[in-house]
This record gives sequence, C-alpha cells and structure tokens, in this order.
Amino acid sequence: MTQKICVSILPKTLNEAHTLIKKAEQNQADLIEIRLDSLEQTINLSELTRSTKTPLIATNKPQTEKDDPATINKWQQTLIEAAKAGFQYVDVDFFSPKRDETVVKLKQLGTQPIISYHKFDGVLSVFALEKILNEQLLAGAAVCKIVLTANQIEDNLPILSFISFASTKAKLVCFCMGKAGKASRLLSPAFGAYFTFASLEHGDETAPGQMTITDMRIAYEVLGIEP
Repeated sequence: MTQKICVSILPKTLNEAHTLIKKAEQNQADLIEIRLDSLEQTINLSELTRSTKTPLIATNKPQTEKDDPATINKWQQTLIEAAKAGFQYVDVDFFSPKRDETVVKLKQLGTQPIISYHKFDGVLSVFALEKILNEQLLAGAAVCKIVLTANQIEDNLPILSFISFASTKAKLVCFCMGKAGKASRLLSPAFGAYFTFASLEHGDETAPGQMTITDMRIAYEVLGIEP
C-alpha cells in the first residue's frame, strides 16, 4: 500500500501559491490541496494547474452562512471554475445544499469530486460512518472524505478499523483531527486510506493536529511503512 500524502496550502496571492506549490513539490508531495477561500484576489486558476504536474485539489470553504444563496452560488461557481481550469480533484462539502448538483457538473467537466464530511466535536459510530460513506457514494463521489475529531487517543482505534474494511469499496480519506488524532492521520494510509493530509512546515497547518510532510515521512521510515 502506497502512503500518499497531500500537502494543504493557504495562499493569499498567485505568487504565494506558486511558491508554496514549488515547496510542496520539493518535499515530494503526492497531491497538493489549494484552499481557494484563502485567496485575497481573483486569479486565473489555469495558471496554477499549468505550473505543476502534481495532482491538485481545489477546496473552497464558505466564509459566511451556508444558507445564504449568494454565498452558495459563489462557492459553486468557484469549484466549477477550478474544474474547467484542470484541477484533478474538487472538494464538495457534504452538507452543501447544492452538493449533488455540483458533483454532476464537476463530473461532466472531467474532474473527480471529493465529497467531504467534517465533524469538529468528536467521533461517530461505525454504523454512522457507513451511512455517511454510502450517501457519499450514491451522490457520485470519486473520493469519500470523512474527518472526525479525537478527544482521546482511543478514539482513533474504531476509525482505523473502519478504514480497513471501508477502503475496499471506496477511495476513502478518513482520520481524526486534533492533537489526539495524530495517530489516525499518520496511520490511515497504512490501513487502506487513499491519502492523508500534511502541512508544509510547522505553523502552516490548515487543520488542528496536522503534522508536517517531513515529520510524516520520518515517522513512516521509523515504523517501517513503505512510502
């Protein structure tokens, strides 16, 4: 099983995006997630896809209430523009009112939709996880992302167990956030997850408990997990 690591970046400008993409390439990232919601200016997204051969993920997290129609439409349009620009993957929020419609449009444009579910206050039962996974697949997800939050290290165990069998029927990205969730962040690919997330450097984390790609590579080597 190949241990794929996606480096997540938060660029504010086009130049910064180019710089961070280059750093991610130098650190041998398998994928690069670009948080489009962090951009402070409108850019030509094609300039990003043309700048690298590393697969790119477009993620655009709404900055205001999700039930605001203008915000929802702007969110959807940004993702569609990313698909047209050649992003290999586009992240679609599980709870978005336009989730299914957006997934259909992304697939028509030849992009692989990632449907992502986040729970920021704990974990879920295996039954609940299976229900979410099945809904993601029915909605047309090419990659199913389920991210939870560990409050204690034991919370990682049922998540890793879930990954070990659920990854046989779907391309699954699944782990726990938070300091206590580092074990599942690191080990999820070894249990069958499609990839995991890392930051470029300390201080550049895009989510709580995120490790750097360098620390992850070192940990895999120490544990004897093949890259």
